Amino acid sequence: MKKPLFTSALAAAALALAPFGAHAGSVFLNGVKIDGVTNQRFEKATVRIDESGNVHIDAPGYAARVTTVTPPSAPAPSAPTAQTPTAPGTPAPGAAPAAPAAKPPSAPPQAAAPGRLTQRYWLVTEQPVPGMTGYDIDVFINSKWLRKLRGNEDQVVTEITRSLQPGANTVTFIARKGLAADARSSSPGHVFRVIIGEGNEGGGNVMIDNPLIRFQKTAADTQDATQEFTLTTR
Repeated sequence: MKKPLFTSALAAAALALAPFGAHAGSVFLNGVKIDGVTNQRFEKATVRIDESGNVHIDAPGYAARVTTVTPPSAPAPSAPTAQTPTAPGTPAPGAAPAAPAAKPPSAPPQAAAPGRLTQRYWLVTEQPVPGMTGYDIDVFINSKWLRKLRGNEDQVVTEITRSLQPGANTVTFIARKGLAADARSSSPGHVFRVIIGEGNEGGGNVMIDNPLIRFQKTAADTQDATQEFTLTTR
């Protein structure tokens, strides 16, 4: 039977290879010298030992190639080269990249204010009888002084559009009372009133269509006063 013959061939190969180190014979696989090859197994092979002690393995389906390996030559010493500087925060070659630093949470985006004002804004004073209240009033817009309104002057009508920004604006009035000895009245009917609002100009007259802020002091008031308002423009 073929199976016992195959087993016998492998046994013969084993017996032939066992004393290989004790003689000068070589090992050939399908006619190719394979001295030094170890840890190999050939299936369905025929083993033959010639008169010189060489072992010939005939194994259909196996192929051996002879490759000449040239040992690498020692590299010539070279002058050290300067390393290319890296930008700050760039990891060096071969180094593990550092984890990015945590960033503080950003503030939520705010709605954008309109680019320019579409309305005109005016400041107007009203005094039935100028100078009776004893007050002068300083006006500030967004913490910037606008002007002083004097109690003894005639009606003031002035446009303040250029002093305003789109959206919310802070308007502050600081009223200061004069000396009591100079008071001309103590009647609450004598009023010094300041109005700010949206309006239009035409024919030499100003019409306040939409009053937005009112601030007033009377002759009956005796203390200085400060009041702040928010004016939202559009």
